[in-house]
Amino acid sequence: MLHQTRTGWFFASPYIIFFLLFSAYPIIFSLNLVFHRWNIISPMEFVGLENIRYLINDPLFWKSIKNTLWFLFIHIPLQVVVALVLANTLNEKIRGVMFFRASFFLPVVISGVVVTILWKNLYSTETGLLNNILTLAGLRKVPWLTDPTWAMPSIAIMATWKNVGLYTVLFLSGVQGIPRYLYEAAKLEGASKFQQFIHITIPMLNPVLIMVVILSTIGGFNLFIEPYMMTGGGPVNSTLSIVLYIYKQAFSFFKMGYAATIGFALALIIFSVTLIQRQLIEKNY
Repeated sequence: MLHQTRTGWFFASPYIIFFLLFSAYPIIFSLNLVFHRWNIISPMEFVGLENIRYLINDPLFWKSIKNTLWFLFIHIPLQVVVALVLANTLNEKIRGVMFFRASFFLPVVISGVVVTILWKNLYSTETGLLNNILTLAGLRKVPWLTDPTWAMPSIAIMATWKNVGLYTVLFLSGVQGIPRYLYEAAKLEGASKFQQFIHITIPMLNPVLIMVVILSTIGGFNLFIEPYMMTGGGPVNSTLSIVLYIYKQAFSFFKMGYAATIGFALALIIFSVTLIQRQLIEKNY
């Protein structure tokens, strides 16, 4: 028994070492930073709860939360609806279905930076393809990334295009796991395709739906590459996300302690929001 225990610890040791070095230590170090002021160069200075007080009274922090929640409000429903429709469509017997499945998943494996550069060019006010199409149709150009009203919705649409393939695959695997006799019985009772979708598909996909919503929420709260590459947080901080704000505080202003404080606040917000989402979804279905 002792030999088996030692063997088990031996084989588990690579993961334990990895966890201690790249998970446990950074978390403990970041928690220590919450109570210190540190600019990387100078020694740490203990400041107690000063970072937390500054966080509570920081208007840009609350602005970044508002921006991120606005992004999630657009992104999550759009992504869930599009992914559900695509999954349900790709489950049908259509010609070239494997090609379409691969095509919808392709943006997921493309670098986020590449996708962002592509969509930044598409959104260009003067030379972008979208505005060229609007001009040809006799419509006015839209300042997609330079108007505070349009900037965050534009980023949300781009993020949906980038990630929807992953959630389509998840929904598709769930749809394929639903017993066919349920649809056959509903069809015999005179249920339409839409009624079957509402009363059979969606309730049976509840576990997958919970996972998709939670993953979308976590991914949405970690919004960074898109606003960083496309707008830099502008115009007038309308696309300043929480993670982008953490980045600026840490690597532009070198306020490592305050950046760590925002990071822990973000973790608490994500945990609270996902917990509420799960309870609401399980309650309704």
